[in-house]
Amino acid sequence: MSSVAPQDATMYWLSKRTRNDLFLLYCFADSGSPAAELRELVARRSARIPDLRVRLREVPADLGYPSWIPCDFAAEQFVEHLPTESNWPTVLNELGKLLGTVLDAAVRPWRLHLFRDVIGVPGQPPDAAPVTVVVLQMSHALADGRRAARIARALFSESDTADQERTGSRPRTTPPRSAPAGFALLDAARTAAAVGLLRMPIQVMRTAVRGYHAYRSQRELAELTAAGQVPAPGPDFTPSLVNPSAEVGDSDHRVRMIVRTPDQLRIPDRTVTVVVLTAVSLALTRYLHSRGAQVDRLGAQVPMSLPGASAPRNNYRSLGVDLFVGEPDIRLRSRRIADALGDRIARAGHPLLAAQDRVTAVVPAALLRRDIDRYPLDTVPDSIAGHTVVSSVHRGPADLTFGGGRVLFTAGFPALGSVMHLTHGVHGLSADTEGRGATITISIHADSTVLPDIDAYAELLVAALGEIAQAHEAAGGVD
Repeated sequence: MSSVAPQDATMYWLSKRTRNDLFLLYCFADSGSPAAELRELVARRSARIPDLRVRLREVPADLGYPSWIPCDFAAEQFVEHLPTESNWPTVLNELGKLLGTVLDAAVRPWRLHLFRDVIGVPGQPPDAAPVTVVVLQMSHALADGRRAARIARALFSESDTADQERTGSRPRTTPPRSAPAGFALLDAARTAAAVGLLRMPIQVMRTAVRGYHAYRSQRELAELTAAGQVPAPGPDFTPSLVNPSAEVGDSDHRVRMIVRTPDQLRIPDRTVTVVVLTAVSLALTRYLHSRGAQVDRLGAQVPMSLPGASAPRNNYRSLGVDLFVGEPDIRLRSRRIADALGDRIARAGHPLLAAQDRVTAVVPAALLRRDIDRYPLDTVPDSIAGHTVVSSVHRGPADLTFGGGRVLFTAGFPALGSVMHLTHGVHGLSADTEGRGATITISIHADSTVLPDIDAYAELLVAALGEIAQAHEAAGGVD
């Protein structure tokens, strides 16, 4: 099988130093199916999804990029959790522990976690029946947020044929062969290393040539920016109280979720992402003030998916967006945030920016691995692109099922790191063909050593969402 893209190898090598797995949460009505039947369901469905039938094979001495090789489902990829209490606070605590773990994509790049008979779930009435909470943990080398959503949709959909098409992978008419064992696998790895060693001089030369073209592209982009033909890059920010230097991997993870219907977040001429960014601007400012911190400026990083049919599995850019906390008028602030986000998207999509991607595509694996290993992950720079993350992914219609139970809502939790000790996920399901099930979940993922009172912050965020809706309603939806 072919080597992985450098962007995907980067995510794999970073997982050796920090926790960067993806965690996709889906809440389903509990159908009462035994765990053994659910395990068999996962095994059967995953067998028909090419993205869930692989693992990475490394190349000795990183003389070449790792490659995906066929791999069968293993029993340890389905984990039923049996906490002492099956209520929502307990699930949140267990989820926090899971977020501190990381998978080895060279062994198995995904795992499914199951919580049964959970009560007190947000978005449901107090007397609602217990539900099933499923958490799909996935190596970031396997997928970015958008591709991971397609994989999850395939796993939790009824139609196997349609599911394979949704993953973006070519369906197989027969299951893939098992990975070669023993000496055969070792010989394949040695062959890849030999090929990589022979290719390295050519890759170095191509890197230099493309690097020169990237330099020229940067100069041209700067000229276009100065002429006003391309929006300026996003501003830099001074780290805040939620961005202290800390040893990577030692975060004490905590999560909270706010489940809403789309109508509760719908504001004329504003996307849900902009509404949440505006709410974060209010909530984070007030939270920092409560901790005695001075707040002059705040920014957020917003991942943006890039187009490309044959693109790497991780195909996105992070956009730095000013939150305009100095603007007291909420409606005007949300408009300025929307405009800034639009400018960042326009710039990120400019063809000249792709020149650096073409350099990365030919960098020798050993050089890239060396740079990743040496990068000071445990140091926060003097200037950062944002104080927090707001990652937004639409996960399709609410027609997903698990063991016969309908999906109720979904959520995700952008990873923490040395700079980001507070992140936000915005994940939605649109209504199914019968008009049911549309929800949007805003998740909060924080390091409790930096943000010790996550419930206080969650309350501020809920209040901010209500405040934004009231401000726009009072104005009749007009800026």
